[in-house]
Amino acid sequence: MLPCSAAGQAPVPAALSLEEALRLAEANNPRLAVARQEAALSDADVIEARQRPNPEFEIESEGFRPGASTGFANGQELSLRIAQPLELGTRRGARIEAANAGRAAARARLADVVRQVRREVGRASFARAAARAETVAAQAALEEIDRIIAVNRARYEQGEVSGGELRRLEVERLRFADDLLTADLAVRQATSELRAAIGTGRLDDSIVPTEGLDVPATAALPRADAALAAALERRPDIVALRHERERAQAEMRLQRALRLPAPTIAGGYKRDFGDQGIILGLSIPLPIFDRNQAGQRRSDAARRLADARLRQAETAVALEVQQALDLLEVSRRRADALERDYLVRAREARDSVAASYRLGEADLIDYLDAQRAFRDVQRAHSRALVELRLSLFELQAVIGTLPGEPRS
Repeated sequence: MLPCSAAGQAPVPAALSLEEALRLAEANNPRLAVARQEAALSDADVIEARQRPNPEFEIESEGFRPGASTGFANGQELSLRIAQPLELGTRRGARIEAANAGRAAARARLADVVRQVRREVGRASFARAAARAETVAAQAALEEIDRIIAVNRARYEQGEVSGGELRRLEVERLRFADDLLTADLAVRQATSELRAAIGTGRLDDSIVPTEGLDVPATAALPRADAALAAALERRPDIVALRHERERAQAEMRLQRALRLPAPTIAGGYKRDFGDQGIILGLSIPLPIFDRNQAGQRRSDAARRLADARLRQAETAVALEVQQALDLLEVSRRRADALERDYLVRAREARDSVAASYRLGEADLIDYLDAQRAFRDVQRAHSRALVELRLSLFELQAVIGTLPGEPRS
């Protein structure tokens, strides 16, 4: 309790739904905390872009001779002057537009980090559920072979089976026990990954996700063009690149505006050995050697780079969407085939051979083969369910429509 209280975090419940895990990760994930602070830096850029140049105050004294009879005020040439640089054209507007686009891009990048963290949490949650399902199946298989061993031990004591068959069965138990240990290790590792993704609590604390592996009946396969259009509209990384392109375009306009020099107007008061006057001045730098050629060329290259990065990202998103759709379709067909055609038959075959073996009508090899076949089909079915559920989640992550995800 003390570490949680010190960090200002609420304790994570032992039973955790996917929606709750996503909410906790968004509040506590350290990667998100870093991304939020990076996004906050862009606010300072906007404030800086809105500022106007500061005026300059100048005071100058010449010709003062100490001890002169004219006194201090009339014994020197005294000038007081205030100068103000002027921003002409579109300089300030382009600078503000570039800063606003940069801030929008930073916030979109933050939203993309949220999407990535949600993706990590979902993967860890489904991996934990899959490992738990493997553990339950492995435990059931181990209990079944333990029952057979107990029966054979009694039969051996009565002389119905040989000692070699009993020892063979006891040695075969190692595989089932190892399956259980492997599944238990997968549960522990997935739990630690989920804890780390959530960003709260100790990594060795127990946690049980309530999310199942069943795919919702309403989860229809979307059309490829509709999925791609949604991804290009909603994906925050694409939105961030669009804002980066806007920022590059505004920066290009700013650099072109900087070709012309910024004048400075000045005004003040002058007292020249008793005579008073007003000072007016105008200062204009002469654009003879430097007309901001480097800044213009750099901004043009940055604009083209932003366009190229956006096109590259859109192509990558189109590929991700198509691959996610293909994975979802194939995963659905695999899970349906295993459940409809193979799982029931493998269970029936195992139960039939086990019953025959108990009655002495089947030998040990047949029984072990039936157990292995059922275990393989059961493991394949469990993995197919995980792949199907995860493929649906991945499609939502690729499109940018994860549960509770804000629009960019």
